[in-house]
Amino acid sequence: MTTDLSLSTLSQLPERVSVPSYARADLTPGILHIGMGNFHRAHQAVYLDRLFDLGEGHDWAIVGAGVMPFDAERRAALEAQDWLTTVVELSPETYDARVTGAMIDFCPIDAQAIIQRIAAPDIRIVSLTITEGGYFIDAATGHFDAAHPDIRHDAETPESPVTVFGILLAGLRLRRERGHPPPAILSCDNIPENGDVTRQALAGLAGLIAPELQDWITTDLAFPNSMVDRITPATSPAKRAMVADTFGINDAAPVVCEPFSQWVMEDHFPLGRPALEKVGVQFVDDISAYETMKLRILNASHAALSYPAALLGYDCVHEAVADEQITGWVRKLMHEEVIPVLAPIPGVDYARYLATCLDRFANPEVRDTIARLCQDGSNRQPKFILPTIADALKTGGPLDGLALEVALWCRYCAESEALDDPRAEALRDAARRARQTPAAFLALTEVFGTLGQNERFAHAFARQVEAVWACEVRSVLRRALDGDAV
Repeated sequence: MTTDLSLSTLSQLPERVSVPSYARADLTPGILHIGMGNFHRAHQAVYLDRLFDLGEGHDWAIVGAGVMPFDAERRAALEAQDWLTTVVELSPETYDARVTGAMIDFCPIDAQAIIQRIAAPDIRIVSLTITEGGYFIDAATGHFDAAHPDIRHDAETPESPVTVFGILLAGLRLRRERGHPPPAILSCDNIPENGDVTRQALAGLAGLIAPELQDWITTDLAFPNSMVDRITPATSPAKRAMVADTFGINDAAPVVCEPFSQWVMEDHFPLGRPALEKVGVQFVDDISAYETMKLRILNASHAALSYPAALLGYDCVHEAVADEQITGWVRKLMHEEVIPVLAPIPGVDYARYLATCLDRFANPEVRDTIARLCQDGSNRQPKFILPTIADALKTGGPLDGLALEVALWCRYCAESEALDDPRAEALRDAARRARQTPAAFLALTEVFGTLGQNERFAHAFARQVEAVWACEVRSVLRRALDGDAV
């Protein structure tokens, strides 16, 4: 027997399901969140729900908003259950369910309704999860894409915007006209320097409409950078059925996620903020060291794991982590070549962080795929791997393992029939030519920049790529683990 999720049925749920201890009627809005997807509901909303359970921050409840067609369906599903969400943490040992009540309303899927809500003085933070592609940053230049058709539309007809930034700009403009101070704009998307990226996009659009707004946005608005982390896969029909079968909850929009969660952000909120440090959020002056840690340990470990795993025929990440040859090589690479060049962060143990990452990757319940980790390598390698190589070249540190990682990526590009990358054709061609001429791969300046011209790195890569083509992958990993020179 299952129970339809609603405020009136919370008391009927099994005892093993955690439910809000606070009265929803005591909550008042403080945050407008645009993009009510799974990640937000498994991350930011959970932190706020825990804070509310402590009896704190009840004037910081969430009002949801969305601008995409699919947001209408999600809004209808959540409205039918009083904006409640079941969040299930998946670990190999147990499943833990929590019903969160941090959201108290959801704007109609209408630009004008969202604009009015942004302009309301009780909204002191506007937060975003709109995916990396939602920021209109040109991948080739790294700058705001003023030529995008949707941006052109909003620039030409600012009174009827279709993008998040057009809506946000209109709401902020109305708020300013009414004499209310601006809210902090908090990106919660998994992109480096997300606050700076958000400022660039909003100021870029404002510059097309009204230069005085651009100056105001650049100088008067707060865009704190944040680092977010929690694996939150799509909720499949099977997972929805699991929520009903295991916990007796009929939830039309449940969320499943890993137990691990991290949120670090810069403490820059002119109109105040909830005391989220009481539920595990870290507030810092500068987030850059934390972002570097994540990029060069977590993301780089994913990259180092993915290409040998794909070449060895693994489909799921947890299966590859169980292969001690792969995991041992990743550990060796991180401990000997990556961690030594990272600037220390007070209170952070990089070795422990790496161990936590590998434990997370080993979780079979998440069922992350090797194919997902392998995709978009031409954009990911310059963020995750190449900066560490550049640092090793500056310091004279070891880089044979890093060169091997690039060599394994090269062979993957040459052999994969389903290379998922915007530069797939160029990568495949260069990788195949690199079998005879290693420099051909490093000549992809749109990926390597000038790094491929460095004699020391080019020599190390040539030795590793020759070994990768000449030997079985297992043999190469074994020799790397044993410390044998290639």
